[in-house]
Amino acid sequence: MCSLPTPSRTWPGLAAAFALGALPALTFPAPSWWWLAWVGIVPLLLVVRAAPTPRAAALRAWCGMAAYILATQYWLAPSAGPLLIVLAIGLGALWLPWGVATYLFLREPITTRGISAAAVVLPSAWVVAEAVRSLPALGGPWALIGASQWNQPAMLASASLGGVWLTSFVIVAANTAIAGLIVHRRVCVRIFAAVVALACAGLGPAWFWLGPTPAAGPTVRVALVQPGAIEDSVARQAAGEALTEDLRGRRVDLVVWGESSVGVDVTDQPEALKRLADLSRRVRADLLVNVDARNRAGGIQKSSVLIGPDGLRGAYSKTRLVPFGEYVPLRQLFGWATRHTEAAGEDRLRGSGLVVLHTGRLAIGPLISFEATFSDLPREEVQRGAQLLVYQSSTSTFQGSWAQAQLSSKVAVHAAEVGHPAVHAGLSGVSSAFDAQGRQLAWFAATERGALVVDVPLGSHTTPFQRFGNWVLGLALSILGGAVVVATLRWVGAQHAGRDDRPRAGSGA
Repeated sequence: MCSLPTPSRTWPGLAAAFALGALPALTFPAPSWWWLAWVGIVPLLLVVRAAPTPRAAALRAWCGMAAYILATQYWLAPSAGPLLIVLAIGLGALWLPWGVATYLFLREPITTRGISAAAVVLPSAWVVAEAVRSLPALGGPWALIGASQWNQPAMLASASLGGVWLTSFVIVAANTAIAGLIVHRRVCVRIFAAVVALACAGLGPAWFWLGPTPAAGPTVRVALVQPGAIEDSVARQAAGEALTEDLRGRRVDLVVWGESSVGVDVTDQPEALKRLADLSRRVRADLLVNVDARNRAGGIQKSSVLIGPDGLRGAYSKTRLVPFGEYVPLRQLFGWATRHTEAAGEDRLRGSGLVVLHTGRLAIGPLISFEATFSDLPREEVQRGAQLLVYQSSTSTFQGSWAQAQLSSKVAVHAAEVGHPAVHAGLSGVSSAFDAQGRQLAWFAATERGALVVDVPLGSHTTPFQRFGNWVLGLALSILGGAVVVATLRWVGAQHAGRDDRPRAGSGA
């Protein structure tokens, strides 16, 4: 008869899982200890594996990943308040299957076959959890473990094969193999586990050095305007105009302002549009500004607006809004949150879909702030013909926190995924630029003010991820589903065997 774990055994395990679950947060900006991702999950794996029951293992995994969410998104606390704890608990629960799988696959005796199974099932459970938490309504794909490799183009190269999901998969697989190496005593199993870990870590570099490289192309000069955190919209626009004016004579091709850089609907106000068109004429470059204002219908909308010397060239309105930040899901049910947090008092309007904007010589795919976290949006922009991905953000609410660098680092991930260069203009920081392999071209810290001018090579190539999409998620779901079926059949078989072994009435002792 199974006994429930006693509190003296339960709480230390949960506390250890909570402390160790937060450890991988150091792999992301600001610390950016990318190397830690390849070993940083091992301590949590060992604690979960050592649980006395599958239920206890699942609870430890839940606790550890709730800590991971808190540590990677701590900067939400001032605006989200107690909702951050609710978010961490809810999202952490997605790793319950991963905890059970860790208990089942990493227990003694571990064989080479067991290591092989663990190295595909555990990463699959992790990737499925990441995919579910990446739904826009749940906050989007923030701090995916694969994104920790953003500043190492060779390690990030696996993202061009299967998106950031494949990078997550091989990182968790490597950690799983290392955990197996630690807990097993047999030399042959340890050698096999080490080979698995090295193979996972070597996938990205092998593809980076041996795979196709972006074709040579022209270079465009882009200016990223970063005036800083200015609350008044009129003063904010004036600061952007002054910094842009200083670009005269520098032969730039495109000037990009951050999110919410303009506080009036220029598409509906001819004088405001003319003012910016005149500025474009003086600097001899198109301006991509960002409007955060009420439109003629009375709704608030955020839009990327491309303005040339002759006026409006086109506009894109944000399609994916921040839950609670820009709209409240099921407002009738969760409207109370606006009284206790900085949740949106009024829902913003959504755009109708992605667009590609054209300057005289360049096709750009504009995306706004929260949209920089998603992999499918830049993929669609490239399919529509975009040569350069352009992101605009305003993280002034989180000024001085890790959020600014974390958001900007995602741009490198998407550049590598789709094989196209990308730039990011942060109103108050961080602004950045990356080539088609995710190599950093420029980085403008949140403490800087000014216009960052960067020469961006337009060389690009069609990556496997761009061609086939998120095939890793389908594979992970299949592997996890197969593991569940096998585990269920074994459990049913064990139950039948147990009943068959019971002595029948009237039989001899």
